Amino acid sequence: MTSVLRAQELGKKYGRRWALRECTVDIPAGRVVGLVGPNGAGKTTLLKLACGQLEPTSGGITVLGGRPASTPAQLARVGFVAQDTPVYAGLTVADHLRLGARLNPRWDPVLARERVTRVGLDPGHRAGKLSGGQRAQLALTLGLAKRPELLILDEPVASLDPLARREFLQGLMEATVEHELSVVLSSHLVSDLERICDHLIVLVDSRVQLAGEVDTLLATHHRLVGPRRDPDRLPADQHVVSASHTDRQSTLVVRTDSPIHDPAWTVTRLGLEDLVLAYMDHRTAVRRPVALEVQR
Repeated sequence: MTSVLRAQELGKKYGRRWALRECTVDIPAGRVVGLVGPNGAGKTTLLKLACGQLEPTSGGITVLGGRPASTPAQLARVGFVAQDTPVYAGLTVADHLRLGARLNPRWDPVLARERVTRVGLDPGHRAGKLSGGQRAQLALTLGLAKRPELLILDEPVASLDPLARREFLQGLMEATVEHELSVVLSSHLVSDLERICDHLIVLVDSRVQLAGEVDTLLATHHRLVGPRRDPDRLPADQHVVSASHTDRQSTLVVRTDSPIHDPAWTVTRLGLEDLVLAYMDHRTAVRRPVALEVQR
């Protein structure tokens, strides 16, 4: 299995505060990866480490088999769309494309021009006069025309309205298929990730709590509802992710590879948002990080 990003015990510290700790992930090539977690969980730090904008405090990270940003050739293989999709307000759309061509050795001018036309951007308009959705499309165009092997996006649609968000994600998915990209996308909007991602990483309290293929994660997590029960009484192969109780009833989210045959439980599958929330809920402790093996 080829990895586009591999981190081993990766950590980043600012002063006394760890922004990311003991991060071990292995992202396979050809995936659209959703990176999710609460504010301050370490998502942006991980993405900046992957782009070479930050140096690790501990551990190591490789991207496309090399050290991030170690050479111009390595830089050219990774595209990055930063949070709030920054563009230069005083430059026109055409200026941005000319700048992209000067800065990126793998620049594809045909792709850039065709995409600008397809999304309805006027080459003569200044970026400062564009709507939020148009600026996001311009930033995505710049990232794609670089012709990267890995495209990293940090909360690119957080400030967009639902229509602009849908158009951005649709364009991203079309480009992913057309150019055979690997993508890592961070977002608070799990509903968006559910539509486009086939791999998931959940960061909580600066640590990876969950990582794996979305289909596998959903197939191995279940909600159990039944008479009140101490979670420690469950079989050893049922890892309790979260638990809540009333006087008479327990509701548990568990991970297990085995069928659940206990007739006392009503067993239901989880949606992706339910799964993410179970790992993010600070009221219930996650016993240990979970990384499921990826099957090719």
